[in-house]
Amino acid sequence: MPLPPMMESSPTMAKEMVVRHHLLPGPRRTAHNMSSSSLRKRSDASLVQKVPCTALRALLANLNEVLLGTKLFLLFPAVLLAVAATFLHFGQVWVFVLSLIGLVPLAERLSFLTEQIAFYTGPTVGGLLNATFGNVTEVIIALFALRDGKIQVVKCSLLGSILSNLLLVLGTSLFLGGVANLGAGQPYDRKQADVNTGLLILGVLCHWLPLMLSIVMLLAYLAYLFFQLKTHRQIFEPQEVEEDDDDLVVSEDEPVLRFSSAMIWLALMTLVTALLSEYVVSTIEAASESWELSVSFISIILLPIVGNAAEHAGAVIFALKNKLDITLGVSLGSATQISMFVVPLSVVVAWTMGIPMDLDFNLLETGSLFLAILVTAFTLQEGESHYLKGLLLLLCYAVIGVCFFVIRRRADDNNDGVHLDVGVASSSTNTDAS
Repeated sequence: MPLPPMMESSPTMAKEMVVRHHLLPGPRRTAHNMSSSSLRKRSDASLVQKVPCTALRALLANLNEVLLGTKLFLLFPAVLLAVAATFLHFGQVWVFVLSLIGLVPLAERLSFLTEQIAFYTGPTVGGLLNATFGNVTEVIIALFALRDGKIQVVKCSLLGSILSNLLLVLGTSLFLGGVANLGAGQPYDRKQADVNTGLLILGVLCHWLPLMLSIVMLLAYLAYLFFQLKTHRQIFEPQEVEEDDDDLVVSEDEPVLRFSSAMIWLALMTLVTALLSEYVVSTIEAASESWELSVSFISIILLPIVGNAAEHAGAVIFALKNKLDITLGVSLGSATQISMFVVPLSVVVAWTMGIPMDLDFNLLETGSLFLAILVTAFTLQEGESHYLKGLLLLLCYAVIGVCFFVIRRRADDNNDGVHLDVGVASSSTNTDAS
């Protein structure tokens, strides 16, 4: 079996890795992995192979696979521009926008690196890695927002991610998939949808009750992982991709990175993601003032759309190919991970930091989440889709977005009015006193 280019510099280590790879089963292909694979491309290593120095050739091949092995590689300069804009004081709004753009390719590369590590750790550990790093952007943003005491940003961004996955991503996928496959049936397996919607209903129930039920949610999520990775993994197996769709997914039967290289790159990408997430959290108020949008609206609508753009694009691509099981696995799986893992984890971390955060969302937020889950559950109950279902989900998302925009804007206007009245009253008092 030919060795990957980055293994050439150490033949002994390469042989050991290949043997270990054959001893362990390859990473189990999940809907999340398949979605990310649709945005990858086969990197051209022909020029790299002409480099005479073995060590330099291995390094360049490594960089080629990690940085150029994605269709989103053109967005990587935004990472450097965000850092430059911070140190050169270009303006906080520029930092906010560039950081959001830079997070898009980083999220896809984190998925790629966890797959590479799964080649050496086996499918179970690989599945746990995917569950952990599948929504690492949301987790890091939540942690930085907690550190700065921005509890509302944490709650709104996580709520927005769930709403985005359930209504925007799934709605867009079902609508475009229905239009693209107008004359064909669009079946999907309801079992996975039933499991995820059940967990989501449990999550929103915990949000509604005035109790600290984060531990219950985390236990339920652990049971879900055991159910998904061990006892009923066949329910979550994605649809097979036919031979004529080989250009849709870049399949990898063997690792292209050594285990040590993948771990180093994973740590590096996580650090860069953390840096950009910190930029986003620290500049969100400046963007809010510049665009005249509330921080809550930006956190609920804009952050989830941009932060999960790569994963969302993959879900839509598979819907166009009439692979709805993969689309459902991406959207519902991500929503379940955020609701049952990221949200309670944020509460537990806040407790340890001495920050008074709980699961008590406001009435509008909790009501919107419950209605989104209810509409999604009813939409998926038949086991077959068409474009009208997707359109209904999109309209629901638009209505919720308008509600948050109008109500938050009205609240901000009322607050400004209160401050103005206080100022006028103070001036009048001073005038009378004089």
